[in-house]
Amino acid sequence: MNMQYKIWLENNGKVFGDGPLDILKRVEKNGSLRQTAAEINMSYCQAWNLIKTLEGRLGFKLLERHVGGQSGGGSVVTREAKRLMIKYEKFKNEVDICLNELYKKYF
Repeated sequence: MNMQYKIWLENNGKVFGDGPLDILKRVEKNGSLRQTAAEINMSYCQAWNLIKTLEGRLGFKLLERHVGGQSGGGSVVTREAKRLMIKYEKFKNEVDICLNELYKKYF
């Protein structure tokens, strides 16, 4: 037997969790929301709508978007998003430690 859990942040709906964290990490790596969406088998439209929804609930931008042109388009993770990513990962790591200790205590 083992413990499983999911954790996310909410503000008038889900605003951040493992899925958005994964998307932002991939955009950081490859510089493209379109490429990220393809990697995770999500349509670009769906990924774009998710980011816009989360930005609206959070009250700040997650991505700076650059439309086409000679060098092509792309996306860059904002400073605010990077801060959120770092805080969420630290929080999640501490939650994991605490929950594992509780699990060991009771099971």
